[in-house]
Amino acid sequence: MTATRQARSEVLVDPGTPEDPAGEDALAGDGAFLVELAQGLAQVRRGRFDVRLARREGPASEVVEQFNELVALQERHSRDLLRISRVVGREGRMSERLDEESYDGAWAAGVQAVNALIDDLAAPTAEIARVLDAVAEGDLSQHMALEIEGRRLRGEFRRIGSTVNRMVDQLSSFADEVTRVAREVGTEGRLGGQADVRGVAGTWRALTDSVNTMASNLTNQVRSISSAATAIAEGDLSRKITVSARGEVAELAETINSLTDTLRLFADEVTRVAREVGTEGRLGGQAVVPDVAGTWKNLTDAVNLMAANLTGQVRGIAQVATAVARGDLSQKITVDARGEILELKSTVNTMVDQLSSFADEVTRVAREVGIEGQLGGQAQVPNVSGTWRDLTENVNQLASNLTGQVRNIAQVTTAVARGDLSQKITVDARG
Repeated sequence: MTATRQARSEVLVDPGTPEDPAGEDALAGDGAFLVELAQGLAQVRRGRFDVRLARREGPASEVVEQFNELVALQERHSRDLLRISRVVGREGRMSERLDEESYDGAWAAGVQAVNALIDDLAAPTAEIARVLDAVAEGDLSQHMALEIEGRRLRGEFRRIGSTVNRMVDQLSSFADEVTRVAREVGTEGRLGGQADVRGVAGTWRALTDSVNTMASNLTNQVRSISSAATAIAEGDLSRKITVSARGEVAELAETINSLTDTLRLFADEVTRVAREVGTEGRLGGQAVVPDVAGTWKNLTDAVNLMAANLTGQVRGIAQVATAVARGDLSQKITVDARGEILELKSTVNTMVDQLSSFADEVTRVAREVGIEGQLGGQAQVPNVSGTWRDLTENVNQLASNLTGQVRNIAQVTTAVARGDLSQKITVDARG
């Protein structure tokens, strides 16, 4: 009997089953209705909100109507909860809420509680999003409010808010310190700066250490390069960059060290050539600076050209001076020269010309007077002065005196030969 009633009740509570007058007659009476109602309630208890009781006549119709409306209300409420869960929890539409006006009494209170829960969840979430958006845009001045609409956040919300604010503070401190170090080291040139970010750990600590390591390495590298450059500027070519470096800084260090080596070798070679040519008188020296190019090659070539020119000029002057000392007045300086060397060349060549002219004139006068007996000759050496003029005048005085003495002696001798013994030698004479 119970199984039969249960089977027939399942049919009654199925909303898709049409009314069966024969079945209604079979289930007439309060007992059958109560069984149907119990089965409907059991399905509602199991979460079947699509169940409905079949319409009845009489007093039971009110119960059926209220039952069906209650289940429909619960079904709609369940759908609303599922919808709000989806749009808020999954789709992130934080402004969505349940419709409170569709419910009354405790139903409305429940809906209001759900909406209040969403509000309580959405407000801190919106605050977190606002602060994170500001951080993403580089604004580290924003903080999450720990009191919303006059209510202090509590529990996990307060802990999350405090964590977010602490994160923003650490980011701000980190950014300030990194900016300060970058400004001091990179812009103001104040080396040695270090970022001091208190209370950080993990990635922030690692980032701070990385920035400080970078600043420290850069400081050491720049100071080492500056020290080497200062030493070069002060003429100390023994200093080299010894700081550890990589990449382009290492290339720069190698370049400066190579520059120092080149400068030192260049200085050594120039000093050697200058000492040999200018001090020791060893002409012909040349600076040998291997593997140089550009300005250093030009400087080396210029020094060697200077040494070669000086060697040629000095040797040319020495050759002429040696020839003069040996009595050869036919030699002249023919090497190319400019400036004071050219003036010296012209002076020496002029001296040789004057010596040659003086020698020629003295030789002529001596030959005419002393050998050919042509008295009265005088040496003509133009444009001479000083000792050369004195020598010329002395030779001419000698020739003049000798001419006067010989002619006076000849005059007296001629008179004696003619029997005139009244003539005497009256010319001045000595020795």
